[in-house]
Amino acid sequence: MVGSEDIGKSVGAAQGAGGEAAQALTAILQTQYLRYLIIASWALGLFATVGWLEASIWFCVTVVAGAVRGAFERRMAHKVAAGWGLVFPAIATVTTAAWASAPLLAWFSGHTFGHALAVALLIGGYVLVFSQLRSSPKQAIVISSPYSVVAAIILSSAWGTPNFWPFLAIMPFTAAGLFVLVTMTMLREERIKAFQEHQAHLIEELQAARDKADAANQAKSSFLGVISHELRTPMNGVLGAAQLLSATRLEATQREYLSIIRNSGDNLLSLLNDILDMTKIEAGKMTFEVIDIDLQDLHRRVTGPFVAQAEAKGLEFRSTFEGDPPAVVRGDPLRVCQVIQNLLSNAVKFTERGTVEYVVRTRRISERRCAFEFAVTDSGAGIAPDDLERLFQPFTQADVSSTRKFGGTGLGLTIARRMANIMGGDITVVSTVGKGSTFVLSVEAEVVQWQPATSQDSLDVTTEDSLALSVLVVEDHPVNRMILEAWLASAGHSTTAAENGQIAVDLAANQRFDLVIMDVNMPVMDGLTATRLIRKAGANQETPIAVLSASARHEDHEAGLEAGADAYLNKPIDFAALARVIHTVGSGRVAVRRLCDDNEQRSAA
Repeated sequence: MVGSEDIGKSVGAAQGAGGEAAQALTAILQTQYLRYLIIASWALGLFATVGWLEASIWFCVTVVAGAVRGAFERRMAHKVAAGWGLVFPAIATVTTAAWASAPLLAWFSGHTFGHALAVALLIGGYVLVFSQLRSSPKQAIVISSPYSVVAAIILSSAWGTPNFWPFLAIMPFTAAGLFVLVTMTMLREERIKAFQEHQAHLIEELQAARDKADAANQAKSSFLGVISHELRTPMNGVLGAAQLLSATRLEATQREYLSIIRNSGDNLLSLLNDILDMTKIEAGKMTFEVIDIDLQDLHRRVTGPFVAQAEAKGLEFRSTFEGDPPAVVRGDPLRVCQVIQNLLSNAVKFTERGTVEYVVRTRRISERRCAFEFAVTDSGAGIAPDDLERLFQPFTQADVSSTRKFGGTGLGLTIARRMANIMGGDITVVSTVGKGSTFVLSVEAEVVQWQPATSQDSLDVTTEDSLALSVLVVEDHPVNRMILEAWLASAGHSTTAAENGQIAVDLAANQRFDLVIMDVNMPVMDGLTATRLIRKAGANQETPIAVLSASARHEDHEAGLEAGADAYLNKPIDFAALARVIHTVGSGRVAVRRLCDDNEQRSAA
């Protein structure tokens, strides 16, 4: 049997077209099973007044009428909006007549309590109808008409008797009660409707605010992308000129000033990278590669920069392995290095004396999986319990004075923990004021190889340093172009310059070059378009091309390689990485491409 709640929902969907009939039918269907309980209670009252035979007959007739009416209501539940609106009140009125016969039986029963019961049943009948159909008073008046007929019969029979005027006086009382019931219902529904409209308005405002926030966030990301390029381009000039200047004969004071320039530039790039990483994480666009990682190589890359830093500060740097470490695992070495190096950098930075200890603990989960704990312990000042709670919040540092002393945005630990979370791990910290702190990166990884493979001699693909190359330098920024030409000239290479991609394509069509260094963002024609055209025709189809860009995103690297480039170098230029590319040019494009991934990792590390 179909439940009343399901039927009510079906009818409710048709209310817009069926009007009051649909509303009335919905209300009745939602309470139809209560009618049989009420029929039984009325029959019990009649049994005590008119006798069991009359009460039983009334009960049977009314139950049958209710069953017929219920079956009809279920059948027409989906048809109210299709012309059944007039049929429903007619059927309901006929079945109500069976109910209305109860007060008539009680009035004429001759029992001393008959008149009182008749009045109670009559008023109760009105209340039942108007309660069910309180949202459709017009339907209620029509369907309750049998009670009105019974009231008129009783009133006419009481003419000339002492019961006439008391019975007549009950009618306004009953009408007033029904009016209050309907009015209160309408007021309540108006309040509900107003609340729903207000709620819908608030939802619209929230959606509009969300859309504005999304648009603002997208604009922020676009802005940071543009700023990334615009900042890295002049920084390439500053740091490149500083590298060239460091190769000249300088006085001690001049070298000190030059060191300040280079350190300040490196710090600025570090801050810029932190902000960009935070933006990528918030936008859910932080990309992670899953490649094979040699654990010993990862260990050297992680600890290498900090051994010298610790020694320069007079600190003892210790690194150890504990457990059964695998030889090769799968993961993102650049991101793992970034997280661990942030912890090591903080340990060295905030420790004035004592030791910095780096421990790699491993635990075998299965033959194909291993759990790592990268623990960094320092003997610094420690962190107070109150500061630990906000340590991983963005733009927050435990000691405000450290910002003035060491610099930084306070984003490093926030980025490190979020990256750890993305990799399925976490960063925890235990610290004691005056004794130091221990930060632990916990993460799991898939094991590729437990034992190290037999070492093989690496293939030497470099050319002789004295080999002079003809290099096409394509760069729109005059300072960057000058620095590249100066560096290449100092190494004995000849250069030809082009200010945009179109000039580069024209030059490459007729002149053979050993290497093309191609900037990406240029006027007239961008570097990727120029690279594609050079690959299609001309004298340099097999010439290695190194794309140069201020963007460090992995997807931009992939776009450069797909356009036909063989290497991707980030700005500011790492001349060591560029030198490795130049030394590999003599072995052809395949060798340069083989070196490309290693250059990216060295640059990022």
